[in-house]
Amino acid sequence: MTKKTLIVILGPTGIGKTDLSIDIALNFNTEIISADSRQIFRELDIGTATPDSHQLHTVKHHFVKSHSIFDNYSAAKFEKEAIEKISILFEQYNTLVMTGGSMLYIDAVCKGIDDIPDVDKEIRNKLIARYEINGIEELRLELKNIDPEYYAKADLKNHKRILHALEIFYSSGKKYSSLLTNIKKIRDFNIIKIGLNTERHILHERINRRVDMMIDKGLTEEAKAVFPNKRLNSLNTVGYKELFCYFDGEITYKKAIELIKRNSRRYARRQITWFRKDKDISWFEPDDKKNIVSLLEEKINKSHSS
Repeated sequence: MTKKTLIVILGPTGIGKTDLSIDIALNFNTEIISADSRQIFRELDIGTATPDSHQLHTVKHHFVKSHSIFDNYSAAKFEKEAIEKISILFEQYNTLVMTGGSMLYIDAVCKGIDDIPDVDKEIRNKLIARYEINGIEELRLELKNIDPEYYAKADLKNHKRILHALEIFYSSGKKYSSLLTNIKKIRDFNIIKIGLNTERHILHERINRRVDMMIDKGLTEEAKAVFPNKRLNSLNTVGYKELFCYFDGEITYKKAIELIKRNSRRYARRQITWFRKDKDISWFEPDDKKNIVSLLEEKINKSHSS
């Protein structure tokens, strides 16, 4: 029996993953799994660079606008739902394409992640309220007392990491550190990872231009529509949180746009740093479609003959 193949197209924000993944899917006559933690939300569109109607019509996409910002969604839930969908699609196709820049979502499918319990929504809201009123230091000390093992290795400047560890503890009674096994899961399909990147100044120019295009398309109005729900974790993302600060009168409109560009560039750097640790990724310039297809066909044929 021929082993199925999942082609993963990954890379930093603004690099051109969507266009290439569509070309690759058309080349292999297959469908696309989106591994983007924000394109999954139906209320968001412009700020998440969701594929447009023509792109979605050209190749069928899964996990695009499939959930709501009000859903308590996570990488663990994505792993479960994506693996189920991939299994179903592999009954029809020998090859599938998965694309996105959300590091945890990609790792969830390729390597598996630890089974983390669901979080009580009321507990999450109370912790967020405490953070907004009292700041992060109080919660840091609480984490240190509750889970010193995780505290010792956590990014203590990242309030989302601290809040997540606390909400897991108060929801399940289990220390977050006790749930982190880091055991890689074995998938019953081949995985070929293609990474897209380019020179830093070119990527930064692409990101800046894309932000300007988003503003022209109506990002400000889109952010205003979801502004009443700004405390949702799903909206704690670049492009929206900066405009929320503008709506709150904390910064000017010009400053908000500057921050969207700056924070997008910073996020791209974090993505590249994360992906560079994975030695299974073959790296290409985003317009090098010919060599990418050639490598994919070579690897797929090799796996079939082995």
